[in-house]
Amino acid sequence: MQCGDTTHGARAVNDAERAQMGRRAALVIAATAILWVVATFIGAKLGLSQRVLALFDLIALGGFLWAVWMIYNIWRARQDNQGR
Repeated sequence: MQCGDTTHGARAVNDAERAQMGRRAALVIAATAILWVVATFIGAKLGLSQRVLALFDLIALGGFLWAVWMIYNIWRARQDNQGR
């Protein structure tokens, strides 16, 4: 089951797969945070407009929301496995 897969209960997710999904979500969070800080820093140094900096913020927000969705799917897979 992939992190973005919404077919809950299609098959049981074992502990190794769930751990891999968790590591992937952690990487998305870390990469989003690092890229956001770097983009904001470089944007400020280059004197980019507030509009462009706000675009960086919205892109980062999208990355963080994607990570929340991934974590939600991990939680659902765990709940499905506990019910069996």
